[in-house]
Amino acid sequence: MKKDDLIISNKKYSSRLIVGTGKYKTMKECAKAIELSGAEIVTVAVRRVNILDKKKPLLMDYIDPKKITYLPNTAGCFNSKDALRTLRLAREIGGWRLVKLEVLGDKKNLFPEMIETLKSTEVLTKEGFKVMVYCNDDPLMAKRLENSGACAIMPLAAPIGSGLGILNKVNIRIIRKQTKLPLIIDAGLGQASDATIAMELGCDGVLVNTAIAKAKKPFEMALAFRNAVIAGRLSYISGRINKSLMGEPSSPEKGII
Repeated sequence: MKKDDLIISNKKYSSRLIVGTGKYKTMKECAKAIELSGAEIVTVAVRRVNILDKKKPLLMDYIDPKKITYLPNTAGCFNSKDALRTLRLAREIGGWRLVKLEVLGDKKNLFPEMIETLKSTEVLTKEGFKVMVYCNDDPLMAKRLENSGACAIMPLAAPIGSGLGILNKVNIRIIRKQTKLPLIIDAGLGQASDATIAMELGCDGVLVNTAIAKAKKPFEMALAFRNAVIAGRLSYISGRINKSLMGEPSSPEKGII
């Protein structure tokens, strides 16, 4: 098969699965699940994951940033000011410029606050950041984010951690059709088949955290998502058959004995 890499900000990745590092019982469990998932990018909540205090377990001791791309994110930020400060801190700590922007509107639903998100994207891109943006599934807002300089669009499938799967396939298809940027489903997936559906809709990748970390068997679920993303991608690029209301025989109609 022809090599089919995911390209984000001019860097190639073999895996189209991005995995979060939160909610696991231990960092050791987190590291093992990520290994099994085959992910080459992991999200790191700068405000929550320990990457500084050497007296406590450091994420770097379990996940090598030289082998796995760290994607600092702004989880827990509810306004542009906090998000900007968090990512500037990430740049100072580790020199990270490829980042995931996440500005939430409230603590109950965890929907993205799109006005603050758009404003933050404009500022960060001007400062030289490569911004992957968590957003709602509004095609118009996704286009505005693209025009503001985002390097990837990351619409939610459903509310964060809900496990509901993709609730609005139509909007995801529209966003796919109108953008040339990497389109990555972020938030709300619950099982491996959700990832397959996302990939069959034409998404370039999926980001998963809770569905793996909180599964009864995280290691098995990590492997399931790995295979699901591969299957969905192959299905999409293979080109599905047209849908029909009527049946069509599988065997030839001519030359029947």
